[in-house]
Amino acid sequence: MVTQTEVKQKWMDDFEVVFGEDVETVEVSDFGKMLESTESKNFKEGEVFKGLVVSIGADYVMIDIGYKQEGLVPVREFQNYDGSLKIKENEEIEVYLEKLESNLGNLVLSKDKAEILKAWDKISEACESGTPLEGTVVAKVKGGLSVDIGVKAFLPGSQIDLRPTRYLDKYIGKKMEFKVIKFNKKRGNIVLSRRAILQEERGKLRGEILAQIQEGMIVKGIVKNITDYGAFIDLGGIDGLLHITDMSWGRVKHPSNLLNIGDEIEVKILKFDSEKERVSLGLKQVQPNPWEEAKDKYIPGTKVSGEIVSVKDYGIFIELSDGIEGLIHVSEMSWTGAIKNPTKHFTVAEKVEAQVLDVDVENKRISLGLKQLQENPWDDIEKKYAAGSKVKGKIKAIVDFGLFVDLGEPVDALIHVSDISWTKKNIVLSEQYEVDAEIEAMVVSVDKENSKFCLGIKQLEEDPWKKIEERLPVGTVVQGEVVRVTDFGAFIELETGIEGLIHISELSEERVDKPSDVIKKGDTPKAMVISVDKDAKKIALSIKAASNAEHSSTDGYKPEVIKTSTLAEKLKGFNVADGGEEE
Repeated sequence: MVTQTEVKQKWMDDFEVVFGEDVETVEVSDFGKMLESTESKNFKEGEVFKGLVVSIGADYVMIDIGYKQEGLVPVREFQNYDGSLKIKENEEIEVYLEKLESNLGNLVLSKDKAEILKAWDKISEACESGTPLEGTVVAKVKGGLSVDIGVKAFLPGSQIDLRPTRYLDKYIGKKMEFKVIKFNKKRGNIVLSRRAILQEERGKLRGEILAQIQEGMIVKGIVKNITDYGAFIDLGGIDGLLHITDMSWGRVKHPSNLLNIGDEIEVKILKFDSEKERVSLGLKQVQPNPWEEAKDKYIPGTKVSGEIVSVKDYGIFIELSDGIEGLIHVSEMSWTGAIKNPTKHFTVAEKVEAQVLDVDVENKRISLGLKQLQENPWDDIEKKYAAGSKVKGKIKAIVDFGLFVDLGEPVDALIHVSDISWTKKNIVLSEQYEVDAEIEAMVVSVDKENSKFCLGIKQLEEDPWKKIEERLPVGTVVQGEVVRVTDFGAFIELETGIEGLIHISELSEERVDKPSDVIKKGDTPKAMVISVDKDAKKIALSIKAASNAEHSSTDGYKPEVIKTSTLAEKLKGFNVADGGEEE
């Protein structure tokens, strides 16, 4: 049977504890001292204690503060912004006791909150007085940045800069000044603002800039905002507008094609309104004006090439160099006028060659031509078709003002409606002519400069008005058919297409109020020619003059009465085409 003494001896043997006369009697063991020390300390949650770094793990650091078990602190509280650790094992630090016992049975400690409590008075004073604190951005967190100001504080994204910024990584590791705008001592939360400091600096700079700014100055600024019509530039306290028209000497489709938010640029003060504090800026004005050299560079007659930057109904714009554009008008695209709408023949970004026609530096305009680099068909037409020569061709088109005739040339000839007949008026061409019908005409003119090729049909015969005074001299009595009666008189057809007017005052010796009361259409009265105006193509007749001539003759002479039918007989031997000579 094993005695109690033997059991005790075996337990002590396991721990290699030797009891005997040679062993010094100790009042309290080391373990007892530790327990006694632990019990003597008043460990209360919410206070700061000194502790020893026992071990550093992947997620937690174990700290011994002298309590019966160690506490854990998240390792992130000891990391620099680059991930390196600020502590090492066996180092003594201060920690904040959050909980005496967690679910795992260990102490819950915080190094950050210990530092907060330590620095709280300083931070509280800075918050109340508005004094800036220096800190280092250590990490990017949700909604902003984490800043080390002796303790970890939160910098919201909206408080980082004067303008919202997306790229927060560029701030990590930077030392800057911040203002404490909010804190909660109980929770240990501190909210910082860098924007508040920048706004104060901007306000100070604003007054200085407004006092110094002058039109014509060249200053540096940062692109703050971009719109469709331009960009706003931060001059360091005041914003200026850079309009799209002042960005470049060339064409700018959109300001974003030239500038980016955050770009630092040099601009010129174009206009400054001190009362409204408005500043107009220019970017192109700090660059050489390409138009100053344009007159010497682009000489009329020289060949140039460029890229199409715009296509309009009236022409195309060609970029010749940065800031210099030229216009090829639709009239300068083809000798024959084949190009009516440039939008159907050209596209943006297409490269073309042209010839310089004119340079207007003052109005910043360069006129170009395409057709000048092509052979001019009008040179051959001018030589080939002499005025007065007869030609034959096919009617290509019928329009209200004439006929277009195809003579087998690159350009069509025009027979204007006024060149159809010497005598006919109000001709409806579509009733007398058909497309593709063959027609004979005479060349009236070839105008190379104005690109006009004119033919005439009436020119194949002599103008009947040319010798009208010989056929119908003043004093001749004629007899013809009334073809029209108007309010002011009656018209008699004298020849085909030639009419004479009997004015209301020449119808009778008696007063006539209404011509239709004394003369009707179809009547064949006798009338005397009292005037002939071949230039205006007008013949004036008088019934009463013819009547007086018959009754007032004292010698028995009676004037010969020429009937329109007799006149036609007389004209049978009159060769109009040969100049009006009788056969």
